[in-house]
Amino acid sequence: NQKREWEGKLQPACPFCRHPSPKTQEEAKIKFMKRVEKNDPVAMTHIGRKHYNNGDYESAFEYLTKAAELGDAIAHYNLSILYREGEG
Repeated sequence: NQKREWEGKLQPACPFCRHPSPKTQEEAKIKFMKRVEKNDPVAMTHIGRKHYNNGDYESAFEYLTKAAELGDAIAHYNLSILYREGEG
């Protein structure tokens, strides 16, 4: 995708939905939440990490647990960090 975009001088697009990349953080958040609603484990892991970085460990745990249940290995790793730090 990236090679095709670069060679064709196309606007970068989301690899999941093929729409143009969001221009603002608010647009990005809306797109991620749409993906979360469709049970996308990568999006859930991303949102879980954002909650973790903001200190909201309870929400982070919920998103990461759901992503791990859907088979995301990175979510499993992030959950192990929550448990190690006593937040899980």
